Amino acid sequence: GVNGARELRNLDKEAEITLISKDDKIYSRCILHHYMEGIRDIKKLEFIEDDFINKNKINWIKGTEVTGIDVNEKKVIVSTGEEFQFDKLLIATGANTFFPPILNLKTAKNAIGFRNFDDCEKIMEMSKTRNNIVVMGAGLVGIDVISGLTHTGKNIALVEMKDHMLSIQLDKKAALAYEQGFEKKGVKQYYEKGIKELIVNEEGEITEILLTSGEKIPCDLLIVAAGVRSNVSFLEGSGIETDKFRLLINTFGQTNCEDIYGAGDVTGRNPIWPTAVKEGIIAANNMAGVKSEMTDFFASKSTMNFLGIPTMSLGINEPVDETYIVNIESDNKGNYKKIIH
Repeated sequence: GVNGARELRNLDKEAEITLISKDDKIYSRCILHHYMEGIRDIKKLEFIEDDFINKNKINWIKGTEVTGIDVNEKKVIVSTGEEFQFDKLLIATGANTFFPPILNLKTAKNAIGFRNFDDCEKIMEMSKTRNNIVVMGAGLVGIDVISGLTHTGKNIALVEMKDHMLSIQLDKKAALAYEQGFEKKGVKQYYEKGIKELIVNEEGEITEILLTSGEKIPCDLLIVAAGVRSNVSFLEGSGIETDKFRLLINTFGQTNCEDIYGAGDVTGRNPIWPTAVKEGIIAANNMAGVKSEMTDFFASKSTMNFLGIPTMSLGINEPVDETYIVNIESDNKGNYKKIIH
């Protein structure tokens, strides 16, 4: 959303631009683990210049949630009851933590997602008085969490249904470097195992986790990082097309409603930062009358640097069939390169 607003201002110096956000801060979710580690303060999480809002003449309605859209009247309705008229609208409401249908998960008082700054603060506060922290999911979000918590000295366990961490981005050999690194940090890892049940006490707090393997793990704080669901519930009945999990857009960023566009995690296309930024810029161009199309969703890269191991992945991490050629280069210094073509 912010990158879309920036692009709109670059394209149109006179347009009235209103930014409505549930957050009252503009920050990068990708580096929240640095805040947890104490490496960055809130100021260093920002990805905009200090005078961004004023310089770009943006009317920022912060700490306010959109509750509905009137397509016919071209109005956005927010939680305060206020209504905002629009000529063009960009929906970039992101996604929420997905809580799988596991017994006691939705009601447990000490189970929390990791999606925004508020979640980050809650985890930091709760972890002060908890000793056994379990992270569900070993994707990018799950690894963010354990990276942010290893310095605490708490007992940390990672549970993942796939056979290695970062399974979307990395193959098993590349992932092994991170797995061994986190093992040295004291993180206990459980792969090819799911959570079957949460065992709770009379206060409704998790005390143990029962895995599908039959093992039990002590737990007094569960952090859920097992995927997301696009935040589209407020669009119900609006006439703007969604499916069960996402806002539907075309390659111009346009929804089924001519003047309404979408970008980022809400579209459910490729939930990584570069794709979200690109979608926002494409949508902004078309909103401003500059025809622009995204055709290379496949080629969105992930870059990461956990434990001082810089990594980049692009496309698939394993060949789909025998028609692909795989070239691998590695050395005894820990460098690893794999090209699938």
